[in-house]
Amino acid sequence: MKHPGPLFTLLAGVVLAGGIGIVNLATGTGVAPVAGAANAAAASTTAAPPETSEAPKTEAPRADPPARADYAGRVTGGGASVAVSVRDGHAIAYLCDGKKVEAWLQGVTAGGKLDLEGAKNSSLTGSFDAATVTGTVTASGKTWQFTAPTAKKPAGLYRAAPKVKGKPGKVGWIVQPDGSQVGILTTEADSATAPALNFGTGATATVDGAPVTAEPVSGLTGDGDF
Repeated sequence: MKHPGPLFTLLAGVVLAGGIGIVNLATGTGVAPVAGAANAAAASTTAAPPETSEAPKTEAPRADPPARADYAGRVTGGGASVAVSVRDGHAIAYLCDGKKVEAWLQGVTAGGKLDLEGAKNSSLTGSFDAATVTGTVTASGKTWQFTAPTAKKPAGLYRAAPKVKGKPGKVGWIVQPDGSQVGILTTEADSATAPALNFGTGATATVDGAPVTAEPVSGLTGDGDF
C-alpha cells in the first residue's frame, strides 16, 4: 500500500486550520481585545471632581450708634428744618419752618432708635447712626420725612428765653451745616420769624431792642438742659 506524500499532508493541515477559524467566527468565541477593556475599566473607576460652592457672604458688623451726637437738616421737599441732639439715652429735637410752625420734642433713645413727643400731639420717630438721623416728624397737623447729617458747631440747635414787651418769650434756632439758619420767636400773643444769630459776637441776637445770647443745645458737647 502506498502512503500519502508530504504535499498531501501539508494541504490537509491548511484545510483543517481554515475550518477551525470558520467555526470560531460563526460561534463568536473569539478573544476580545485587551486594550479596549482596560480603557473602559479606567474610565469607570476615575472619580468625578468634587463640586465646589462659594463661601457664604458675611455682612460687615454695623457700628453702634453714638452715645452723643448732633444733627441738623431739612425735611424732604424743603419747607422746614429739623435738628436733633442725642445725649446718653435722651434726645431733644426741634422742627421749625421759620414762620409759624414749630415743635420742641423730647424722649429717650435705645439701640439707635428715637421716640420723641411734644406739645399738641407732635411726635418724632426715627433712627440715627454716626453719620445721619432719619425719621418722621409730625406737628401742627402735618407730617414730614427727613434725613439730616451730623452737625458741627456752629451748626446745630439753639434757644433763648428773652423778655418781649415785659412778657416771657421763647426763641428756637436751627443753624444748618451750610451756615444758613431759621428760627421762630414765640410769645403769648403770636409767633414770628426770629432775628438772626450773630456768631461774630458769640451767638447773640437782638430781641425787642435788647441783646440776647442764645444757648446751644448739644448732645455732643453737653450744652443745654435735656
